[in-house]
Amino acid sequence: MLDNLKEGVIHPDIYDPELNSLYRDVLRHHGVVALPCRVRDPDRKGKVESGVAHGQRAIEGLRFEAIEEAQHYLDHWESHWADTRIHGTTKRQVAAMFAEERPHLLPLPVEPFRYYRFGKRAVHLDGHVEVECAYYSVPPGHIGTDLVVQWDDLYVRILDPRTGSLLREHVRQRRGWHRTKEEDRPKHRPPTTDQLLLRSHRAGEAIGKLCDEIYRHEGETGIRRIQGVLGLARKHGPVVTEDAARAALEIGVPTYQFLRRYLRRHPAAQLRLRSLDPLIRDLTHYRDLITQITKETDA
Repeated sequence: MLDNLKEGVIHPDIYDPELNSLYRDVLRHHGVVALPCRVRDPDRKGKVESGVAHGQRAIEGLRFEAIEEAQHYLDHWESHWADTRIHGTTKRQVAAMFAEERPHLLPLPVEPFRYYRFGKRAVHLDGHVEVECAYYSVPPGHIGTDLVVQWDDLYVRILDPRTGSLLREHVRQRRGWHRTKEEDRPKHRPPTTDQLLLRSHRAGEAIGKLCDEIYRHEGETGIRRIQGVLGLARKHGPVVTEDAARAALEIGVPTYQFLRRYLRRHPAAQLRLRSLDPLIRDLTHYRDLITQITKETDA
């Protein structure tokens, strides 16, 4: 990448903003400055890459059973041949030249450079983004937008895609857990949450009460579970889900997890079917009528 820099700007044919940012961060972390080669200048580039070929020739045609075996071989090759040879350009011993440079080398940073994975995430209605099944808050005003996310085994960083500025940095959480900064909690209930709760009440009285309880106990972090309740209503039907929600309220466990387990253990065929409207007769009336007509026809 640095071989294709020209006057401090990445060549447009190979421009990658994420890699460009990564290289800048690596240089800044180690306190060094890049000396890029000129574009299409093989004489200068050859000086940089010849060292790679020099190391490759040392193990050309060899096979190693383990990485430790290869490392031991290269250490021996470096100390007994590479460091003792006379450099072709400078006409000086490599080890002697390095001994002069060693006092000027800086120590490595105490903390190693973090190599992040990259991705884009949409901000959910609860004001969080999802990274590997865990949820992290973002500043207010970003619901429905896509943000750039970087993460490793320790941290999750959320960036503004337009400016690249850091919006939030969180410690990694376990699957299913939330990480919410106090300043990211909404001061008032967002209109999108009001609309979601209204939909739950339209699905059924008990369903609406159960969703109200979820929001009362969990706040914005319960939005995903409220959507899960509405998803169960679409999957199993509003009548069956209404019965299950009523059971959850009567038992005193108004949670999405209980509702899902209840519906799983009580299939729709075993639940008491209830008409949506009192004018609609129970299905048993139609069954009895068909049976009666069939007997009269046979007679």
